[in-house]
Amino acid sequence: MMRALLVTTAVLLLAACGEKPQVAATGRTDATPYQGTGVAGFTAGNWKAGDKAAWEQQLKTRTQGQNDYVKVN
Repeated sequence: MMRALLVTTAVLLLAACGEKPQVAATGRTDATPYQGTGVAGFTAGNWKAGDKAAWEQQLKTRTQGQNDYVKVN
């Protein structure tokens, strides 16, 4: 009984070491976030795809709306 337990434990420990590395199968690279999705329905306000300054301003405005300290004071 003890021998079966030791063999089972050894097999389980060795099986845990055999995990393959998890890497992306495609060589795809993501575009920069301010480039947009190409779908006009996902844009907010007067932002145009590719306009980095307007994208950063939109993010600042949106985060200030979520800032509880600004809401209270």
